Amino acid sequence: MGLDDKIKNAAQDLTGKGKEAVGKATDNERLEAEGERDQAAANLKQAGENVKDAFK
Repeated sequence: MGLDDKIKNAAQDLTGKGKEAVGKATDNERLEAEGERDQAAANLKQAGENVKDAFK
């Protein structure tokens, strides 16, 4: 996996941050939690990419 996956992970992280911010601003706990989950998933995927890069 390469640059394309890293871009997708960054986009998912930004989407999660946006959802979290909107959730906080509108007092919508569900949206805030969804944003946090998106960020966590993106960070996990990025960690996997970093491990792959380390072994190249």
